[in-house]
Amino acid sequence: MAGEMTDLVLSEIPIYVGKSKEVFEIIGGDFKGKYAFFYSDRATGWRDSKTGEIHFDPGYDNVVGEIRGSGAISCKVAKFFFEELNKKGIISHYIATANDNTLIVEPAIPIGMKARSNFEGAAPLQNLEFTWRNQFMGSAVRRYPFLQPCGYAKNLAVEAWTKGKSDTLITFEVLEAAGVMTKKEISYTQNLVKDIAGVVTDIFHEKGLHVIDGKFELGRLKEGSGEIVLIDEISPAVLRVCNGYKPNESRDCLAAGDCIETRVIDNKLKIKAKNQVDEKEIARILGI
Repeated sequence: MAGEMTDLVLSEIPIYVGKSKEVFEIIGGDFKGKYAFFYSDRATGWRDSKTGEIHFDPGYDNVVGEIRGSGAISCKVAKFFFEELNKKGIISHYIATANDNTLIVEPAIPIGMKARSNFEGAAPLQNLEFTWRNQFMGSAVRRYPFLQPCGYAKNLAVEAWTKGKSDTLITFEVLEAAGVMTKKEISYTQNLVKDIAGVVTDIFHEKGLHVIDGKFELGRLKEGSGEIVLIDEISPAVLRVCNGYKPNESRDCLAAGDCIETRVIDNKLKIKAKNQVDEKEIARILGI
């Protein structure tokens, strides 16, 4: 990647490789010392073990293929939301856009912790991911089958997850007890996630769409006081958006019976929403 972009010189080896992007250090040019986020076309979802059919879904952890052009779309949507949040006074690590697939961002340290033992199997907490839910869907229903798919999540449900090959739910009490975050930081991050989710939900609502749920990453800026801010992205890859939401008095979705399909495959519950909007349509509706 080094020297590929005008006025930017990037490290040859990425400092981080995720499910849908790589992070490079900028080692030359006007933004030396900053980071470059390169968005790939990789996409997560699940494969039907019986038919082999691939189902793309941002709520899953495994990369199952590529969607051509999705990297550029994710980059443009991320830029759009970072700029909208900035207008609302919500700080992120975003600086500028380098090209269709690349953002320039402030270096930040993901919220994590070094492994606290040398025992076999010990591993560091690399970073955290915060999910938020307007409606219960995906992993929430898979974990808690008593929930109604697309049932209303009162007070906006926020959860913390460890990131890795398989994301793992972790309680805020454990994060505090282990010293990963203080009680004050936990309260701040929960409110920050809700504030960002509210802005994102309102933007889509104005376009006639409904956000079911999403996930954000937060980190501490390397420069300054180490303020916790939104990092990573807001893109179709981290949002579930639908165009068929019909709330009843309790704000559960009346269309769920016709929209939601559930199946049990290999003893695992699979959920699909027919009215979920794909990334190209999201970009079109947002005018990107």
